[in-house]
Order: sequence, then structure tokens, then C-alpha cells
Amino acid sequence: MRFHLALTLQALWAGVCQAAMQHYPAAWGHYDVCKSQVYSDEGLTWDYMACQPEAADMTQYLKVTLDPPNITCGDPPETYCALENPYMCNNECDATTDELAHPPELMFDTEGRNPTTFWQSTSWKKYPKALLVNITLSWNKTIELTDDIVLTFESGRPEQMVLEKSLDYGRSWQPYQFYATDCLDAFTMEPKTVQDLTQHTLLDIICTEDYSRGYVWKNDKTVRFEIKDRFALFAGPRLHNMASLYGQLDTTKNLRDFFTITDLRIRLLRPATGATMVDENNLSRYFYAISDIKVQGRCKCNLHANSCVYDKEKLSCECEHNTTGPDCGRCKKSYQGRAWSAGSYLPIPKGTANTCIPSNIGPVIRQNVSSLGVANRKEECNCNPFGSVSDRCNGTGFCICKEGTTGPKCQQCLPGYLWDDGCKSRVCDNELLRCQNGGVCVNNVRCSCTSDYSGLLCENHRCESELGGCGGPDSGQAPLTPPSLPGLLLLLLLGPALLRDASCWPALL
Repeated sequence: MRFHLALTLQALWAGVCQAAMQHYPAAWGHYDVCKSQVYSDEGLTWDYMACQPEAADMTQYLKVTLDPPNITCGDPPETYCALENPYMCNNECDATTDELAHPPELMFDTEGRNPTTFWQSTSWKKYPKALLVNITLSWNKTIELTDDIVLTFESGRPEQMVLEKSLDYGRSWQPYQFYATDCLDAFTMEPKTVQDLTQHTLLDIICTEDYSRGYVWKNDKTVRFEIKDRFALFAGPRLHNMASLYGQLDTTKNLRDFFTITDLRIRLLRPATGATMVDENNLSRYFYAISDIKVQGRCKCNLHANSCVYDKEKLSCECEHNTTGPDCGRCKKSYQGRAWSAGSYLPIPKGTANTCIPSNIGPVIRQNVSSLGVANRKEECNCNPFGSVSDRCNGTGFCICKEGTTGPKCQQCLPGYLWDDGCKSRVCDNELLRCQNGGVCVNNVRCSCTSDYSGLLCENHRCESELGGCGGPDSGQAPLTPPSLPGLLLLLLLGPALLRDASCWPALL
């Protein structure tokens, strides 16, 4: 099976004139052409450009896993009551009957069917033990997100959940966003919305109450991770200035990685209850059910491909610019005349291809390959030794600046960076209290955490060994953790038996 994530190249391959170089759509297909033929003094030659696949529905190509694996309803069969009406108990789940089964694949099937299809968990029959579910979406490929992640719940939106991302195929995880009816109680975080973010705080991890508070079954059923609102901080409210966004993706440290994933994990921590007290006499009212998950994105090809193939249940870029690999992440064997580099969005509109060049290229040929972006004689430029890659210019006469650095001599920092023998990322700020759980910001570069917490912003509670542990730090699988509660009160109420059953209560104490 093959799919192309790019616009048609049309007649560009058959002796196209110079005007063909202006074939640039206005939106996300902006860099859709990897090369075109142009006439020059030397005759018909190739002009190379940065290029990327077109956005697509990435749920077609994922693998989904649930933890615990037996959390799906129907084995044994179970009858559920409506959250808003405990006497309306006509929802049956039976895994042995197609019409009554609710397997995980129904989170990604085509909607528009009546009745709506959905995945459903078992009920909260083990209350007060937390009803915890991890839903992991894996692509075995780096993906760049281009639109909001949207989850549609049929059971009422959860009162507490976390959306997490991985960039290393599930070996480690970082939070994307926290969701709760009460962020302070659940995660010891002040509630915020994406509208509170600025260009300087775009990468902040926030907790939002927008999708959890109130009588959830009466509200919108969706929970979002707002990608487009973050794009709008650079491209304007209607994304009319995509050139600005592309420029920021090229120059702002960690910004491109923020929208890049290999896996997503939805951690469901507390189902919708619709009230402050749980009805312990009718626990079949409480469960999770998801009818749809939307993930729009593109294969990450490092701006070296405009199409991607899906073969043998695996995504791979169709690499150009003499590159190879699943993400076009290295030069072909015979094209290692200089170190591999990702393509660049700059200069707009066609970017820089950073094409791999033949190995052992001769000096005469080297002078005739300027269209490949190859450096000529390097000149002295007095580039800042801390802010630039080298004290010499590249072939175009400019200093090559390190991440976070700008200016003609690479002597200035971009917004969000501080100068300290080079530009360092402004990770934290004591005024804005970005360090969580008592952490202290050190030189705006890192959070110094208390002994009980770890993580970039001290957001992770270290598991107490006497409570069973959470697995090693490199296990890549975070435990199924309940939300934070007043620890002493919970211990007094529930007793030591609960602690023996729980594998880890990281936010308990």
C-alpha cells in the first residue's frame, strides 16, 4: 500500500521553464517541491529546494495498545447506567457479540454511523481504587503535528487526564498537557489556557480546566491539545503569515521538536462523575468511552522529501537530495562529501535543501555545484566563537549560528534565550513560578528540585520504594498513577491495604 503526502509535481520534470519555480501553495503544503529543472548559462540544471510531505490523517497508520490490557469492557459482559440518570441502565457490553463489543479499534473507525461506535472501558467497580488507563498510539516513525489533537468522549469527559508525547519510540515520555476539574488539587498546578501563552512561553507545560469542569455530559464531548492556537502565536490568528512560523521553526530552539512525536499517550486518571461525591451504590455509571481520536500530521523527513510510503505496516520517507533512511536522516553512501544536514525553511519561500554531495568531489566540479548549496572558499568573518559553529563564514559569506543565537556575528540571543558564553535556553523564571512543587529556578536555565520531585519543571514525583516503585527511570513506561489527593487523609481513610494494591502513588505525599 502506498500513499503520497504531496501535491502533484505536474510538468516540473520535463524541461520546465523558470516560472515553474513559483509553484508554492499558501498553506501547509508550502514546501511541496524538492527540485525543478531551470535554464542557466550552463544549460538545463537542477534547482534544489527544501520540501516536506502534505499533511494527512495519521490515525490510519498507528498501532494502539492499552494498559492494563484487560481494561476493555465485555469480558465478562457488563451492564452500564447513564451518568446523568442512574436508573437508565440499558447499555450492555459483551466482547463475544459484535453488536455489543467496544474494542479499541472503534476509536479510529469512520464516524457518521448510527448509533455511534466507540471503545469503552470496564466500569469503576473497584472504587475507591483509581480507575486508570493508558492508551498509547505508536507510529514507529517521527511525525510532525499540523493540527489540533482531538479526543471525543461518549461517557463524559474525564475529570483528570494527561496527554504525553515520546520522541524516542516510547522509551521516555514528557507531558504535553494536563487536564482536570481542579488543577491545583490534581496536579498542584495553577490552571491556564492556551490563550495565556505567549511566544516566549509557548513550550510551557500547562494544566487546563477548560475540558473537564462542570456537568460534562451537557458540554462539548471533545478534549483538545491546541496545535493551531500555538501556531497562531507566530502566524497570526488565521495563520495568514506562515512565513513567520516557518522562520521561527528554523531558528527557535526546541520549537520544531515540540510539534514532533513518535508516540502519544493518553493517561486517563479519573472518569466523569458529574458530582462531588461518587455514588458507591451504582458504580456502573462511571467508565471511559472514546468514539474518535484525530491526529493530523505529516511524516518528518527533515525537509528532504515531499512524499511518504506505507509498506509492510511501516512509514518511510521517499528521500530526495541524495539522502536516505526512514527520516532522510543521512547521506547516501556515495554522497558523503560533507556532513549531512537537515533542510532549512529559510530563506522563504523555497528554503535551503542542504543537499548531500558526492564523495571525493574534485575542485573543478566543486566550483560548479553552487545550486547544491556547497560552500566555496571559506572567508574570515570574525564570527563570535561562542555563538557560531565556526569563526569562519560559510560559502555565502554569513556566520553559521548555533541554536538560539542570531545576529551577523552570532553575538545576540533569540527571544527565550540568555547569553552565558553562548545563548542558553530560558527554561524557567522565578517571577512566573514555572518550576513546580517547590522547585527553584537557577539562572533561568534549570529547575533545582526538592528531593521528592524530578523532571524539567519538577513536575514528576519520585516513587517511594516502600510503595512498590514505578519501574526504573529508563523503562519508558510510566506507571498508572492516580491524581494527587491529600495524602494523610487518604491513608487514614483507606488504610494500608490500598497501598499494597497500588503499584505507585506518585502524587500522594
